[in-house]
Amino acid sequence: MERRKILVVDDESRMRKLVRDFLVKNGYDVLEAEDGEQAVEVFFREKGIALIVLDVMMPRMDGWQVCREIRAYSKVPIIMLTARGDERDELQGFQLGVDEYISKPFSPKILVARIEAILRRTLADAEEGRLSCGGIAIDKAAHQVLIDGQPVDLSYKEFELLTYFVENKGIALSREKILNNVWNYDYFGDARTIDTHVKKLRSKMGTKGEMIKTIWGMGYKLEAEE
Repeated sequence: MERRKILVVDDESRMRKLVRDFLVKNGYDVLEAEDGEQAVEVFFREKGIALIVLDVMMPRMDGWQVCREIRAYSKVPIIMLTARGDERDELQGFQLGVDEYISKPFSPKILVARIEAILRRTLADAEEGRLSCGGIAIDKAAHQVLIDGQPVDLSYKEFELLTYFVENKGIALSREKILNNVWNYDYFGDARTIDTHVKKLRSKMGTKGEMIKTIWGMGYKLEAEE
């Protein structure tokens, strides 16, 4: 199994070494940064960083700003380390999208346990967000569709419509049910909008578009190819 990368960011070399040694001992690859600017540089240069352990108080760029910079582009899990136990700091961290908040001094064993728990949850969430059916692969988190390994450019509603079909493959879906679930209950437009979207979706799917079957007088059904 591929070793997962953890980025450890702290201006204290002693603290970085302590965390690095425990992580390496537990089977992780560790990247280090000694200040906020270096952390951002390393994150965008390196591929496949699974989690960031990020100190708050650092020179050049503090942990809050690092978090803002990274959150603008990525949902990578972030654990904040701080010498302060101020509730306002914790609230700010969670508002910025921090996954966990640990005050110094801390037990390295507890830190590793928190990291492992977050990575297990992240992996489970990622798997839950992926669907596949007859050569169609959908990544809900990335909002991406691959057909036979090739990306397909869909509009937002086309993506939602295809996802709904795949989640309900083999089930006959009335136009009303599709409207309620894809366009939501507050949509008051003409149900024929579904026919228009299905036509466009089929066209973009190429031969796989034939998997969406019309049920005359009712709606549609996606039939998975064997």
